[in-house]
Amino acid sequence: MGMTMTQKILAAHAGLPSVEAGQLIEADLDLVLGNDITSPVAIKEMAKMHVEGVFDKDKIALVPDHFVPNKDIKSAEHCKCVREFACKHDITNYFEVGEMGIEHALLPEKGLTIAGDVIIGADSHTCTYGALGAFSTGVGSTDMAAGMATGKAWFKVPSAIKFNLVGKPSKWVSGKDVILHIIGMIGVDGALYKSMEFVGEGVANLSMDDRFTIANMAIEAGGKNGIFPVDDLTRAYMKEHSTREWVEYAADEDAVYDEEYTIDLASLRPTIAFPHLPENTKTIDEITEPIKIDQVVIGSCTNGRLDDLRIAAEIMKDKKIAKGIRCIVIPGTQKIYLQAMEEGLLRTFIEAGAVVSTPTCGPCLGGYMGVLAEGERCVSTTNRNFVGRMGHVNSEIYLASPAVAAASALTGVISAPKEEA
Repeated sequence: MGMTMTQKILAAHAGLPSVEAGQLIEADLDLVLGNDITSPVAIKEMAKMHVEGVFDKDKIALVPDHFVPNKDIKSAEHCKCVREFACKHDITNYFEVGEMGIEHALLPEKGLTIAGDVIIGADSHTCTYGALGAFSTGVGSTDMAAGMATGKAWFKVPSAIKFNLVGKPSKWVSGKDVILHIIGMIGVDGALYKSMEFVGEGVANLSMDDRFTIANMAIEAGGKNGIFPVDDLTRAYMKEHSTREWVEYAADEDAVYDEEYTIDLASLRPTIAFPHLPENTKTIDEITEPIKIDQVVIGSCTNGRLDDLRIAAEIMKDKKIAKGIRCIVIPGTQKIYLQAMEEGLLRTFIEAGAVVSTPTCGPCLGGYMGVLAEGERCVSTTNRNFVGRMGHVNSEIYLASPAVAAASALTGVISAPKEEA
């Protein structure tokens, strides 16, 4: 019986000729990731193990990004804990304020994630790196602690769903619309503990930033991981960002999938997830009454990359944000921030009436830099719209692409760019 991409990677890292869905394995890890919320818990658990040091100081990444720069004393204490641990164990990939970024935008940019890797992170959106042909998945802080100590992790080999992408998306349709469409189609538990494998000729029409966005939100469908095959675009990205040797895996022709879906990218429309679940989707054409909003957030590990900022700036250029609307733009990393500045994107946002933040996860989880009050509505390019996710339990979050978010900021109601109206 053939294996999927994910199963081949796991078999190689478990030292086995083959694996099958449901099998329990112990796999070697190429990278263990933690942030300022999850790492302190892992560090305390690791202390209980009484181990001498970490398994490999080069294969651990610690990225304080959720409440950084620190918003209060508690967040400062969390970051101090991480900082001291990184110093004590001489962690190579510890990223302090000034060099950090949102973890899932930063690690690929730094070349720490490549095809064929097995990566765990104490953050659910670690599945982002599947865009590069890696197996990456979120784990709890205890598993992170075990991974830092031993360089290994236990997995139940997931079964898989194949998403065959065909066609080319229209101008204002991006990876965010693709994954919101899929989640709306299969539901938030439609891929529960399964590998979501995105294949087909349509993949060539998706940028790397599109692919990162799609893989990032695999967890919103319940997926264990999302993964793309390696193509010339992937190789070019890895050559630009990494000096490590990667390994490419392709699914066998007789690989077994639980379900298969074909998605025509050309038929997709700008898609919005209404409160309070990512599966509660509507296309822009299905919105029949104006939905007034109070805030727009463009950023996060889902949509804070350069392509996202370029799209938003193209729509906002020489225009003004609607009176009374707060628009917050958050570049994903310092490098993205600098490129956006050099291209004039930040000037466009500021002249339009937006504010531009240093890289942070802040508003996505209701942390800071955009917390919602009771009764407020936000259009956000983030990944979750659960009750109370961005603030008050009686606030509402509408998940959308950077194009829809930017257009909505200009009108004060949920809108598509003019060409799509």
